Amino acid sequence: MVDVLDNKRAATRFRILVQIAERQPAVSQGEIAGEVGVTSQAVSEYIRELVDDGLVEKEGRSRYRVTREGVDWLFRAADDVRRFADHVTGDVLGAMSEDAYIATADIEEGETVSLTVEDGLLHATPDNDGPATGIATTDAEAGTDVGVTSFEGVMDLVPGSVTVLQVPSIRTGGSRAIDDETVTDACDGADIVVAAGVEAIVACRQADADPDVTFAVGEVAADAANHGLEVTAVATTDAVGRVTDALRDADVSYEVLEG
Repeated sequence: MVDVLDNKRAATRFRILVQIAERQPAVSQGEIAGEVGVTSQAVSEYIRELVDDGLVEKEGRSRYRVTREGVDWLFRAADDVRRFADHVTGDVLGAMSEDAYIATADIEEGETVSLTVEDGLLHATPDNDGPATGIATTDAEAGTDVGVTSFEGVMDLVPGSVTVLQVPSIRTGGSRAIDDETVTDACDGADIVVAAGVEAIVACRQADADPDVTFAVGEVAADAANHGLEVTAVATTDAVGRVTDALRDADVSYEVLEG
């Protein structure tokens, strides 16, 4: 394994090789020195070592090119850096970060809490029985917000899905062209109903299924599904594409029903 974070020399070698790859074949040692923060003489010595190790080949005066072996070395080194960054952001900083949860009961600062998702919202319960736990950073009464940090485990969360019901545009009949029962059936049991387009909004209202959201419908539906909610998106034919595009971008499961 190539560990460019093991010492300063390995890190400098990595950075200089990256600079050569970025600038090849015309390489200015002075410019590299300025970017990396070492002397031009030091850059010259590093390049000479890289050539000797077969990671760089010299094509002429101030002309260098990274070899295939050099590219492989860069990939391995970059993987090391990436894994370390993932460790820092996920394991270290993730445990140090603080998020807000809804307290299901009275909680005292410093108490261990179990973390769950209910109705798409984060909840904290004063015990350590859940698959995911944390430490409360504030006192909180039941139903109020509480800060939580030092996360461990993984919360149980089954992603929801989205049912997209198409409503004809006004050109082909609009809300009058879809039965109220069809809208009611599609919305029945949904945790949240969203509607895109005037015809879709009117169709929902006529079926006594007033939408919770009428703007940025695709994005809202995707976010709600990712929080474990079942969503019905009623959309005018002209707006269906924008809704499904947002769902696909978020990798959310959905089905489209003809109205």
